[in-house]
Amino acid sequence: MKLNMLSSPHSHSQKSLSSLMISVILACIPGLIAMWYFFGYGVFIQLALAIVTAISCEAAVLKLRKRSILPSLKDYSAVLTAVLLALSIPSLAPWWIIVIGTFFAITIVKQLYGGLGFNLFNPAMAAYVLLLISFPVQMTSWLPIETLQTHALSAADHLWVVLTGFSQNGFSLAQLKLDVDGITMATPLDSLKTDLNKGLTVTESMQQAVFGQFAGLGWQWVNLGFLLGGVYLIKAKVINWHIPVSILASITVCASIGYLISPDQTAGPIFHLLSGATMFAAFFIATDPVSAATTNKGRLIYGALIGLLIYIIRTVGGYPDAVAFAVLLLNMSVPLIDYYTQPRTYGHRNAL
Repeated sequence: MKLNMLSSPHSHSQKSLSSLMISVILACIPGLIAMWYFFGYGVFIQLALAIVTAISCEAAVLKLRKRSILPSLKDYSAVLTAVLLALSIPSLAPWWIIVIGTFFAITIVKQLYGGLGFNLFNPAMAAYVLLLISFPVQMTSWLPIETLQTHALSAADHLWVVLTGFSQNGFSLAQLKLDVDGITMATPLDSLKTDLNKGLTVTESMQQAVFGQFAGLGWQWVNLGFLLGGVYLIKAKVINWHIPVSILASITVCASIGYLISPDQTAGPIFHLLSGATMFAAFFIATDPVSAATTNKGRLIYGALIGLLIYIIRTVGGYPDAVAFAVLLLNMSVPLIDYYTQPRTYGHRNAL
């Protein structure tokens, strides 16, 4: 029997659930290719570990719950959660990071609440926050792009680092993070925040090798890759345009106002749009149909508030990027947003 996605009164997609999940996974490919090009084969290793763990956990929990296993696995929702989480963590994070995160996403956030359709929070982002708070060093150990790396890494080196923490030549992850000048490289968002706290201006900070013309080297292309995939999802009617457009518009407005007020201490809108996980969040994370707002007006509010929180936490918060925190906070607000944005029923009249 073919399972169809149940549409709410304000969403009219009748595609099968599995086809929707597969479409989202395929739309990740441009961003995935960009991540592989700039950060190496580790992203594929994380994907493989996440998918195997997700399928295993899904099957085990369904077995314990005495539910049918094969139909649930065939909807590919567990695989999509694994893909989204794997694309969110550093490509050379230790193997147990992605295993713990995927286990938490599938077993606790998804299945403990009743399975697909009952989870209050986005499983991938809930797992990401758990990992970030519990293992901050491992979760922020992004390598510089390959052209800035001191030691060239083969596919076997990536596998060796993920499994053991060292390359085949004995270099640790900390050593691999050093650039050609012996400076420990950080992500562009982290570098900018650190430099601004030191009293440098945005222009001075962006003279570093980690920055490109518009944003971080590599990261601007990763974001453009996810933007391309996101446009495909909207064109294919897999997602509605309201949430991604309102997120990007909100970030643009906030960043523009901040830049006009203090251009020396605030990055412009293009930098924020092409940095970190902006496009990934707008098109692939915040649009989760289970944990997001369901009305069109609600989606606009939901997306705008996510964009606002991303900007606020990036600029004055303690974390360089803020996607997961912003999405989870708005997941909690969805019932309230939906309650006040439901359209009036046909024939409704105000009480006299």
